Amino acid sequence: MKDVPTYLPEGTILPCNLEREDVRDAFISLSATSLADLPSGSVVGTASLRRKSQILHRYPSLNVQENFRGNVQTRLRKLNEGVVQATLLALAGLKRLNMTENVASTLSINDMLPAVAQGAIGIACRSNDDKMAEYIASLNHEETRLAVVCERAFLTTLDGSCRTPIAGYACRNEDGNCLFQGLVASPDGTRVLETSRVGPYAVEDMIEMGKDAGKELLSRAGPGFFSS
Repeated sequence: MKDVPTYLPEGTILPCNLEREDVRDAFISLSATSLADLPSGSVVGTASLRRKSQILHRYPSLNVQENFRGNVQTRLRKLNEGVVQATLLALAGLKRLNMTENVASTLSINDMLPAVAQGAIGIACRSNDDKMAEYIASLNHEETRLAVVCERAFLTTLDGSCRTPIAGYACRNEDGNCLFQGLVASPDGTRVLETSRVGPYAVEDMIEMGKDAGKELLSRAGPGFFSS
């Protein structure tokens, strides 16, 4: 779901999400167990501006190679060849590929806020296809669906894309309410703006929380923020 545009083609709906996998990012390195353990000047490879900006914000002495692309196997090969000293990948993808043996450590939500809808799989269908909607309704995990709806409302408000450093995560807290955390950053990591919301774990409330958090960060960021 993290790669699904916020604007769907006409006649298409996303009524179903499977139960969410772990949303956190995994740290992978042959020489260190965490970002904090990397020596100054170490090269970290990532194709994600979200990861790059958060890494540089906390560890400005590191060198982030932004154009680090390819499938998981390709990125691990580049790591083994010494092109980079470390990389970050979604833990959910590594679990689904049965490749968690490569994980040196897992970053906490506070250290690396995940991408909107990371770890969630969605099933779309035509808006007028009642039979198919009924079939996939039995697969829906409602807690996940509402979290994804909240996060995507945040992303839509910011008019964000995969080329914009934006992160957002909604979950059920210990009181049963929704806790939403949102973040926008300048690409170089020098500025990171964060916000959070707590409210009822119900669809309308969660959509409003996502929108409101997005509006706040837009206002605080000001014009030209994402091009800095």
